[in-house]
Amino acid sequence: MEEKKSILESYPDYRVDIGIEVHVQLNTKSKIFCSCSNEQTDQPNSHICPICSGYPGVLPVLNKAVIEKAIRAGLATNCTISPKSTFARKHYFYPDLPKNYQITQDKEPICKEGFVTILKEDGTEKKIRLIRIHIEEDAGKNIHAAGSDESFVDLNRTGTPLLEIVSYPDIESTHEVRAYLKALHALVVATEISTGNMEEGSFRADTNISVRKKTDPQLGTRCELKNINSFKFISDATEYEIERQIELLESGQKVTQQTRLWNTKTRQTMPMRSKEEAADYRYFQDPDLPIIEVTQNWIDQVKAIMPELPEQKLQRLCAQGLSKYEATILIEDRDLANYYEAAAQHTQSKLLINWVLREVVNCIKESKTDAATCKVAPQQLAQLVDLIDKGTINNRAAQEVFEVMAATGQNPAEIVKEKGLEQIDNTAELEAIVQAIIASNPDNVAAFKSGKQQVFGFFVGQAMQKTKGKANPQKINEILKKYLS
Repeated sequence: MEEKKSILESYPDYRVDIGIEVHVQLNTKSKIFCSCSNEQTDQPNSHICPICSGYPGVLPVLNKAVIEKAIRAGLATNCTISPKSTFARKHYFYPDLPKNYQITQDKEPICKEGFVTILKEDGTEKKIRLIRIHIEEDAGKNIHAAGSDESFVDLNRTGTPLLEIVSYPDIESTHEVRAYLKALHALVVATEISTGNMEEGSFRADTNISVRKKTDPQLGTRCELKNINSFKFISDATEYEIERQIELLESGQKVTQQTRLWNTKTRQTMPMRSKEEAADYRYFQDPDLPIIEVTQNWIDQVKAIMPELPEQKLQRLCAQGLSKYEATILIEDRDLANYYEAAAQHTQSKLLINWVLREVVNCIKESKTDAATCKVAPQQLAQLVDLIDKGTINNRAAQEVFEVMAATGQNPAEIVKEKGLEQIDNTAELEAIVQAIIASNPDNVAAFKSGKQQVFGFFVGQAMQKTKGKANPQKINEILKKYLS
């Protein structure tokens, strides 16, 4: 899909500097400091205990699996894994934060100075540098009642383990925002540290945006767009915010540092609160949690069981004959990549990737499912493209077969037999059909011979109509050229 033009094209004297903080919910079985289930649930306050509810006097116990997933994230993003890191208390006062502080990491995070590689609009590579990846616990959730002034607090999410991945302000366009987030999302899903489900809040981004004149060496005043959980909404909000800040500066006003929310209905960012500084949080090292020590042996153990990373999969798929464009689409959707690779085990057809990226993708969009639950099994799609390659059916018939498969899950060979869709490949039979069409359309024959090449399409259409779409299109073209010459 072609991207919309950036607002920066209308303001060539300006540039934008963007840094992103991504919160990734880890898919551990239990929470970070207690044994409560980390499963998603619709039942409020059902996965809580005195520890994650912030009762006085309770002590947190660190979940080792959280550290291992943080190491995975650090390795995948080219970070240095800290031999020693610590937890800190970050103080703020919200109804959904029962302790009135959040356990996080401050001066000594577990991962530092990494990078994620993206493709710029011109196709060249760019490294988006990471300042740090640190571990923290999530807060609860405020629920505001419709039609009244009541608010409720669901503490199920408190104590959910998070990784916060913080980039430098290296991102210079909305295209790069989307490319970075998609690349990072593919990494966290591939490393199996998170589901990456954006609708459930497992992958959410805070985008820090500032604009300045290209001649200004100093970064502009930044505003933070908070907790947007859709690539499209983040792109739209970023474009709006860039334009809002530029127009303020153009009119002689100043940009105020603040946290803003994206309103999907009005398509505007709205102020939420003034942005806190680090001093406002009164960080200090948590006395109830030990120093985390990560040995090289531990790192090597994690590295040994790391799944294939997106960049490795990209290179492998390209080596197997896919274009970089095709492979990139697959690595951005793990289920779709798994579907393609499962189908490729049953066919050598070069048509397979086109059918996956066109028909399968359209099918799952229309049915609002995913590749993992598509009714057309990978092996069945392989059988379908093989039927095309063998000349058993043509593309037009294959489309009809696929529609039945998507609705019923039936095997393609059965559908072809039931509907009588076998391709007519008999030269003598097709010649007789073509001769009859030519004999009954002398005016069109004369028009074609006088130089009106577009009339050729009329004859092809007539032949396909006479054979109910079952004729071999290549043979029809050859026979028509022979008799019309």
